[in-house]
Amino acid sequence: MPRIELEDLADERCADLLRDYTSLKDVQLRARREPAEGLFLAEGVEVIRRALAAGHRPRSFLLSPARAGELADVLPAEAPVLVAPVEAFARLTGVDLHRGALASMHRPAQRGVADLLAALGPGPRRLVVLEDVVDHTNVGALFRSAAAFGVDGVVVSPRCADPLYRRSVRVSMGTVLHLPWARAEHWPGDLDLLRAGGFTVAALALAEHAVELGDFPAPQRLALLLGTEGDGLSRRALARADVAVRIPMDPRVDSLNVAAASAVALWQTRPR
Repeated sequence: MPRIELEDLADERCADLLRDYTSLKDVQLRARREPAEGLFLAEGVEVIRRALAAGHRPRSFLLSPARAGELADVLPAEAPVLVAPVEAFARLTGVDLHRGALASMHRPAQRGVADLLAALGPGPRRLVVLEDVVDHTNVGALFRSAAAFGVDGVVVSPRCADPLYRRSVRVSMGTVLHLPWARAEHWPGDLDLLRAGGFTVAALALAEHAVELGDFPAPQRLALLLGTEGDGLSRRALARADVAVRIPMDPRVDSLNVAAASAVALWQTRPR
């Protein structure tokens, strides 16, 4: 593999490669640049292994000497490997990355809702649908819960945070790299595509008419709809749902964090 030992992070030989890793803490910059330039970042040895195992193509790797040794068995021959002391990572990225392992990956082609449904095919299926969940940590945690409870795919609304943003990938423990997902193009109109595909859209909401989750007989094709942090689901999305469900809880607590709520709801609606 092309391995380059870096002593100076201003090394002109690697300027274009290193650009993928600069200023990671600028969320707005990364959110604009990564999709536009067709890349995403994987952080940590285990996440990088999962990305490669899922078939994602690497652009380059930025590794400490120790992590380069740990990953030697999976590093493909065609991708440059930049090796630098771990203390140099913070100077380059603006983030204190103790893991000493980053990979810049080619972003896969964007999938639409119709594409996702075609890939899933008929039969019992469960989907998670996220409306405008803007916190990358919550998106990563939601994907991790979805993968843990055997969900078949995730749909995110147009304004939802990028599932392939570095923090989302890391918090998801790499599950976002193998769990199929799609971004809706028309919202909330694309919910009708799910219903036309035989899915019952169940909105997790604190609505007066909501059914307690324990009393809800989960259908074979279920799309669980969850809303943004704070405000929850929009009225337009809620109106497109077939049913509203809620998690019963102590009246002194009005709601759960959206990622925590997803875990409860997915466990309750798991296939039996």
